[in-house]
Amino acid sequence: MRAVLFLLVGLPGAGKTTKARQLESEFQALRFTPDEWMIPLFGESDAGGKRDVLEGRLISVALRALQLGTSVVLDFGFWGRDERSALRAMASTLRVGSKVVYLPIDQQTQLERINRRYELTPEHTFEITPRDLATFEEQFEVPDASELDGSRLDPPPAGWPTWSSWAAGRWPALPIL
Repeated sequence: MRAVLFLLVGLPGAGKTTKARQLESEFQALRFTPDEWMIPLFGESDAGGKRDVLEGRLISVALRALQLGTSVVLDFGFWGRDERSALRAMASTLRVGSKVVYLPIDQQTQLERINRRYELTPEHTFEITPRDLATFEEQFEVPDASELDGSRLDPPPAGWPTWSSWAAGRWPALPIL
């Protein structure tokens, strides 16, 4: 069985990390959840842009693991179609599979989960307000059927010769394949 890159897509509280842990176990995959790195390293979600740098380094390690035949689960949320397309294209370049795993959630369940998580384990999460959630939802691009079934991959945005070069611009510290 060839290695697979799993991209966990969804808003906060959707169950991404729970699903990521399931995939990690089922496929003996390497799992990367940025919040598990950001909190111990910086004590906050973004820390002045360091999240993008961290994610770039995690993606670099993920790509190397895929080359070595190990499946990888990226539990990043991937709110933008361009992010998902770039990583799917890079997986294809490495001749490994990729799978977009979308976890939709209704607002009421989302609020309940986020509040419960913050009450039970504030040291492992960040406070998220209803206003934050509204902003997040405006920014989120729901994957379409072609992303979910892997049947179509858009070309890179104008001005970018490859998805890899776009990704290196999006995630500092990520090398161009």
